[in-house]
Amino acid sequence: MAEYKLELKGICKSFPGVRALDNVQLSLRPGTVHALMGENGAGKSTLMKCLFGIYKMDAGEIYLDGEKIEVNNPDEAMKHGIAMVHQELQPVPARSVGENLFLGRFPVKKFGPLKLIDHKTMYAETEKWLKEVKMDFDPKAQLGSLSIGQMQSVEIAKAVSQQAKVVIFDEPTSSLSDNEVEALFRIMNDLREKGVTMVYISHKMDEIKRIADDITVMRDGTYVGTWPAAEMTTDQIITKMVGRELTNVYPPKESTPGEVIMEVKNFSSIHSKSFQNVSFTLRKGEILGFGGLVGAQRTELMEGIFGIRNLASGEIYMNGKKLKIKHPVDAMNAGIGLITEDRRGNGIFGCLSIKDNVGISVYNKFLKAGFVLNHKSINNIVDDSIKKLSIKTPSMKEHIANLSGGNQQKVIVSRWLANDPDVLIMDEPTRGIDVGAKHEIYEIMNDLAKQGKAIIMISSEMAELLGMADRVCVMCNGKLTGEIDKPEDMTQAKVMSYATQF
Repeated sequence: MAEYKLELKGICKSFPGVRALDNVQLSLRPGTVHALMGENGAGKSTLMKCLFGIYKMDAGEIYLDGEKIEVNNPDEAMKHGIAMVHQELQPVPARSVGENLFLGRFPVKKFGPLKLIDHKTMYAETEKWLKEVKMDFDPKAQLGSLSIGQMQSVEIAKAVSQQAKVVIFDEPTSSLSDNEVEALFRIMNDLREKGVTMVYISHKMDEIKRIADDITVMRDGTYVGTWPAAEMTTDQIITKMVGRELTNVYPPKESTPGEVIMEVKNFSSIHSKSFQNVSFTLRKGEILGFGGLVGAQRTELMEGIFGIRNLASGEIYMNGKKLKIKHPVDAMNAGIGLITEDRRGNGIFGCLSIKDNVGISVYNKFLKAGFVLNHKSINNIVDDSIKKLSIKTPSMKEHIANLSGGNQQKVIVSRWLANDPDVLIMDEPTRGIDVGAKHEIYEIMNDLAKQGKAIIMISSEMAELLGMADRVCVMCNGKLTGEIDKPEDMTQAKVMSYATQF
């Protein structure tokens, strides 16, 4: 038996103007969870996409059970027993859970020369695999009716159903609640006992320490080293990742909330199972946290405020003046910005450049003669954003799709900073972002608060919520169940008690 289940040797990959991978190696022991770590832009996802056949590597070799294999596309990877749960979900929301689970490999019935999808078998198998991962969804339900976290669970069930020898988990918990994370770890432990080898990409140190057997660190597209997880402290891992010591994950608060800038009164969705009768206030210079479990309807509430969702009732006041927000453009004109949770789905414009992704929010402000864009002014804003947020890119003309997830998130933040809103809603602003980039986002949030801007931050990371927020509102099943404004009450236990008031 080979010492390593899977080996990657001398992997190189370049994109226009960017050397993403430079002679990278990775060796996975059989039946282990191998954590792959590094800052955003370190090349982790790129390396896994080369392994899975999404990208064609420029140089390098892949060995499975000691034998060299060729992987030219995801279909070949799956035939070799390699499965991948992607960080950026690519579901077909208009189709059922079962159809998404069996996409590209539907069970069929033969009627002479005809082949028809065997829906009965497909849904029975879907139900079986969903039970295997302890996710009790209706196999026939439309995937689009599920939350991002629940869609992630379907992706995990899909990987498990392929009975793979090697499973790649790329930021699998970025959209999951604590309960769903526990379910994932139980699945991973079951797979490990069955001899399955797993690659686990995550920025969450507590998860890495809990689940990983080995840790490989990458930095700037190169291999730094591999160590037993039990021998590495969190501080040591971070130092290896960033090449420097990082202290004080949450920067000190330097602003004092002022007068009320926004008031939300009796907000209710037209859907009875969504947010109902929610009221809260937001102050200038304040970071207001919104906590709750998956399905608490926090995102839906913010989309209602931003004019994306229809309301049954509710009023918004900015600086004491009642607003009429029917569409997102009304919210933008009122000085409200929204950074969405689903970066790939409704955040970035994947086919456009960084310049267009940042500038799209301000193009209407930089017109000469009413219809010609003032590119010089726009370029200055975009260039300033790239420097200010340390966005790793060869130029502003680079397609945003070629950037890492964390750098894409920074571009979205830049878009709204360019628009200079008075209120910025940030839905999971650091999802899938490494510790170094998180710190930069936190500093930007604090700077905005110091300038008197008001921020609403939805976060599923309890430590982030308590570390950044001046005040925390907690939701459960569409209702605002609690508000915490005293420092001594800012505890995980308090947040969880409000988040579980069913």
